[in-house]
Amino acid sequence: MDFQPTRDQRDLRAGVRELLARRYGREALRAAVESGTAVDRDLWRELGAAGFFALRLPEAEGGVGLGLPEAALLFEEAGRALLPGPLVATHLAAGVVPGAAAGTAVVTAFDLGELGDLGDLGGRGGRGGLGGRGGSLVAYLGEADAVLGAPLLPSGEPVRSADPLTPLHRVASAGDVSAYRETGALLTAALQLGSALRTVELAVRYAGEREQFGQPIGAFQAVKHLCAGMLVRAEVARTAVYAAAVTADAGEIAAAKLLADEAAVGNARDCLQVYGGMGFTWEADVHLHLKRAWVRAEQWRTAAEAEELLAAELLLSATGPDAR
Repeated sequence: MDFQPTRDQRDLRAGVRELLARRYGREALRAAVESGTAVDRDLWRELGAAGFFALRLPEAEGGVGLGLPEAALLFEEAGRALLPGPLVATHLAAGVVPGAAAGTAVVTAFDLGELGDLGDLGGRGGRGGLGGRGGSLVAYLGEADAVLGAPLLPSGEPVRSADPLTPLHRVASAGDVSAYRETGALLTAALQLGSALRTVELAVRYAGEREQFGQPIGAFQAVKHLCAGMLVRAEVARTAVYAAAVTADAGEIAAAKLLADEAAVGNARDCLQVYGGMGFTWEADVHLHLKRAWVRAEQWRTAAEAEELLAAELLLSATGPDAR
């Protein structure tokens, strides 16, 4: 059996990559970071016109009529480009929230956990002075026109975020996104996959350009091992994401999210190692991939939640349905 993307799927992916390269290349990314522009409304409408958000809507409802495998390819490209904004929530809101499909509305979601569980998403170790203060986190609340699973936009208090292009707000209560959780987790995994693949490219390119002792650092065994390990992580995650997109199975999706999160975070960290001191500077893009990967790892399904789901499935398969 051939599990490679079809010609139509490859053309679809190439078209989105071309669009993002033209509209959200490195200069646009850096300009967004400098200005703090988390959502470019013009680009959002252009994505809507290209069918990014309406991809899975039936043609009878004005959509493109494609499925999860195609959506995974598009979101992979968005992750590769570090495109910010509530892409997953707006995509899920197509056909539910007016304007979401066309990109004229920006829709966010309660896709992050309770604040008490997440800490401050800034230092990945400290609570940033927020310990003991309850509520939930919502990304892009200030840029959103609607929140998926909530009748009204809630008010919120800004919270420090690791990623300069993922603003966070604390809100008093959360909406119900359980109906969207599996698809949301899969599409977020695809974003993580795109980032993991991009950091492989960045590391390999830098290793071929940077010279020490009269030769490219890519000739050194330690750097070769780092790059090889990054490629393995990314390809394992790619296999898991593509498989989950085909089966839409909850366990497959949990595994895909787990592996994609590990690939995105692990590859960004190893890419920083390849870059050395240069990787920690503001001018490099590597730290942006790491910070975005940290935040996405907490969205829709965390590692702990994925592990619990997979453990329950393994237990059930070992003992049979009577174990419940």
